[in-house]
Amino acid sequence: MFEIKTYPEFSWSLSRHKTLMHCPRQYAHQYYTSHNGWLRDASKESKQAYRLKNLTNLEMFFGSAVHDVIEKQIDEYLNTRMIPDEKGLFEDIRLKLNNAFIESTRKYDLWYQKPKKTTMFHEIYYGKTKQLPSEKIEKIKGRHEVAVKHFLNSTSFKEIAYNPNIEFLEAEKFRILKIGSLKVFVVLDLLYRDHYNNKWVIVDWKTGKQSEEDPYQLALYALYLLEAFPIPGLDNIVIRNEYLLEGTHVEHSLDPVTLEKVQELVGVSVDRMTDFLESPTENKPMALDAFPQTTDQRACSRCNFYELCFS
Repeated sequence: MFEIKTYPEFSWSLSRHKTLMHCPRQYAHQYYTSHNGWLRDASKESKQAYRLKNLTNLEMFFGSAVHDVIEKQIDEYLNTRMIPDEKGLFEDIRLKLNNAFIESTRKYDLWYQKPKKTTMFHEIYYGKTKQLPSEKIEKIKGRHEVAVKHFLNSTSFKEIAYNPNIEFLEAEKFRILKIGSLKVFVVLDLLYRDHYNNKWVIVDWKTGKQSEEDPYQLALYALYLLEAFPIPGLDNIVIRNEYLLEGTHVEHSLDPVTLEKVQELVGVSVDRMTDFLESPTENKPMALDAFPQTTDQRACSRCNFYELCFS
């Protein structure tokens, strides 16, 4: 049964960590001010923060659309054994982008009332316009043209499609990893097992550029895997990024030192998050003024919560 709590339950994720490191004020709005903002009797500020939290931008929405279509197509392939059609995948993504644009430009009132169920682009909301920036449109067009082709030619999809020893396990499911008493949220883009080589393969699709954080994200997934499945050892796990813009993939090394570093990162990050709590047992945050704003003004202009800081 759903329980309304004054403060959210404390948990950890890599995205939460990155938000705090980027801007503590943004972190406060994302994880605390917006809490319960969906309730009818919530404060005006909480409702506003909750709406802003659910803004997206063109790049983020494109990435989500690609992930959604890939998940759907892998599921359909497993049921039908028919290789997806490149043109059909392209059109599925295009339709999602078009519908999101229509919602952002024509359904403001619906977004205002139900921001989690309606799309609003940051570029439309803050630009106070019904047009997306032309340079962003061109960038996404370029990504759109190559992402589908590179997915169908990716190492991971080819293994699923053409290797008879592959067992699909799961995709795009929220999972909880326990590190001590701490809940760590992970979402595996794709997980399958190669029975011939006795390998569990974790795949993360990327629609952006390579990042130094990519191996850490996959190492977290490996920790979940070791907890959830009877895996003999680290040599039986493959962690792989598929970069859909470049059409390349990278398999990262996985050893005890890497896993220790990831767990150390989580521990240090949790300590930093706890510094901003008035009551750690309740996950009650300090007053908003205790969360400093970033000094990067360009980052502020891209932040969903811009109007809370500068209006």
